[in-house]
Amino acid sequence: MGEMLIGTCSWTDKALVASGWYPPGRRDPEGRLRHYAERFPVVEVDAGYYALPSVRNSVLWSERTPPGFRFDVKAFSLLTGHPTRKAALPADLRDHDLKDPELLDEVWHRFGAALRPLQESGRLGTVLFQFPPAFVPGARAENVLHLTRKRAHRWPMAVEFRHPDWWREDQRERTAALLRDLDATAVAVDTAQGLPTSMPADTPVTSSRLAVVRFHGRSAAWGTGSKEDRFRHTYTREELAAWLPRLRALADRAEQLHVLFNNCCGDAAVHAAETLRGLLEGS
Repeated sequence: MGEMLIGTCSWTDKALVASGWYPPGRRDPEGRLRHYAERFPVVEVDAGYYALPSVRNSVLWSERTPPGFRFDVKAFSLLTGHPTRKAALPADLRDHDLKDPELLDEVWHRFGAALRPLQESGRLGTVLFQFPPAFVPGARAENVLHLTRKRAHRWPMAVEFRHPDWWREDQRERTAALLRDLDATAVAVDTAQGLPTSMPADTPVTSSRLAVVRFHGRSAAWGTGSKEDRFRHTYTREELAAWLPRLRALADRAEQLHVLFNNCCGDAAVHAAETLRGLLEGS
């Protein structure tokens, strides 16, 4: 069985910081990361989606975490076709047209430079490319995926789709074959079921090196509400226990499995991660 690393999709989320999970004396940036890394072996840099990460931060993250710790970095929104505010760009790039190919080249360059310290220290887990709901299966999307992989050829790559057609029965094998061809990890998700935007939880393993599962919570507002509404959920032991056979099956087929909780409401994500770890250890 492959190594299973359990963590959360952020260690800096405002709701987590305000929850009291970080003890007194460890609430500054360095203290928070060191406290987190003493309890979990992996974390997602969700903030990379909202603003370009920096080389300096990557150096500090490497220095403040033990050997073997992994950062999964979420790709900046412009790199996956999401709406991007000019204010999210570095100040010297904000005068550019967002559709300018030269801007895109520069953003890719800076994103890659920021990842380099994590790669060199052995702490880069994967780069998560989460595509928007409008990114539907077809020739155009497949071309985008190939171009993305070409740009990201130096890094482990994970792909999360937000349109359920990618994994519908008649498309599933084509999607899996595409990701295998790209040497990219198919990200499995846990979300509310029965909604028009619901994603299936059963996703194939497409890379022998890494499998990834992201637990988004089971809010009925998934795909429609505010960020807080979409991800507000407290996982029960029963909900997590039902995942144990599936997690073991994924771990059996990959060298490493990253399990990340994104139910960012107070300390719900860290407690879910702790509960899942206890269930695995107990069983």
